[in-house]
Amino acid sequence: MDKVVGSAAEAVADIASGSTLAVGGFGLCGIPSVLIQAILDAGTDELEVVSNNAGVDGWGLGLLLGAGRLRRVVASYVGENKEFARQYLSGELEVELTPQGTLAERMRAGGSGIPAFFTATGVGTQVAEGGLPWRYDAEGNVVKSSPPKQTQAFETADGPKEFVLEHAIVADFGLVRAWKGDRHGNLVFRDSARNFNPLAAMCGRLTIAEVEHLVEPGEIDPNQVHTPGVFVQRVVELTPEQAADKRIERKTVRARA
Repeated sequence: MDKVVGSAAEAVADIASGSTLAVGGFGLCGIPSVLIQAILDAGTDELEVVSNNAGVDGWGLGLLLGAGRLRRVVASYVGENKEFARQYLSGELEVELTPQGTLAERMRAGGSGIPAFFTATGVGTQVAEGGLPWRYDAEGNVVKSSPPKQTQAFETADGPKEFVLEHAIVADFGLVRAWKGDRHGNLVFRDSARNFNPLAAMCGRLTIAEVEHLVEPGEIDPNQVHTPGVFVQRVVELTPEQAADKRIERKTVRARA
């Protein structure tokens, strides 16, 4: 039951090139930065990443992006990363932009064994009708677009309404960062760092968690557990220095009086 491994390098050693990774975090909040660095150091490439965003230039998933390790990204928001935009528009990277709530539910569904679900989000747009550019060529021509999705009308309290079918996401590996975790893999996320982390943990076939504070089994009140250990296969304890290394995506301060 003890899922703690000796290092981040050991935890990611079997992540092969071409794998799909579900990565927790929102912006730079709650990202598994130590595991991302370990993957970068391992030289793993041709990765498909499912994440709310792709970090920023020079940090988070932006490190893998800048090193040319990503082949495809499924995300909701990518506006803070100039290198991401450059690779996408020049045909170096395939991108599937997905509405944020839909992305979250696709990940949750994957972890719950639900193969697909209907949602109202995207009905009447290219999200449902297809045609969103997934990949460009070097000349800026669209060479791969999103396919049309199945739609169906359902009776609602307001009458018949159209919905679009979205498929669940199941990743080869889930990478998350928790504030506290025990040796059985039970995790607690702190404040807004909870974000996409529980969902990434759920939809990974094998999930690796880096934890800021490692405790013994039984020390976490079961009522406080956000992600049960059944979803987590490996735990990496961070050093105090690693736990304290948290970047701010956009720092806004008030002028001194």
